[in-house]
Amino acid sequence: MRERLRRTYLNLGTGELTATAVFVIGAVFAVQPKLIGTEQIALWAALGPLVLILLQAGCYWLLARGWLLERPAPQPVVSLYRVLRILDPIALLAGLILIVAFWPARIGVAILVVAIWLFGLVEYVNYYVVRLSYPLARWFTEVGAWRTPRLVIDLFGERVSPSSSDRRSPRG
Repeated sequence: MRERLRRTYLNLGTGELTATAVFVIGAVFAVQPKLIGTEQIALWAALGPLVLILLQAGCYWLLARGWLLERPAPQPVVSLYRVLRILDPIALLAGLILIVAFWPARIGVAILVVAIWLFGLVEYVNYYVVRLSYPLARWFTEVGAWRTPRLVIDLFGERVSPSSSDRRSPRG
């Protein structure tokens, strides 16, 4: 069981870090060269919080492999994630303010920027508020259960719902 979960956490961690790299590389090489004026500011205002959250998630999954099922997370890790849990919404709000202040003139860029920012918000909610990630076949039935995200359970011991099925899959 432990080795299977370690493999799952490795896949989740590397997946989040890969997603981070893809977003940044895509922004730098595919999107940014096509932007004009202050559109770059709006892009990075949306992308910054998302990258921050994805990096946290990727690092968490990789770090958690060390204490998985054996002991609580080390106190410095818990303290760090308590701070990040507060800083992330601040980063999202700051990003939103910058997006509004440097609103892209072109509708396509505006839609892209808003979509990226919303994805960052969804990732924050999924990791710190309520679990949103489930297999597609079960998503509509599971998401309504309002389960506590794995990161919150592992690090803080908090639960939104008393459901024991939170142990079924570590994602989110």
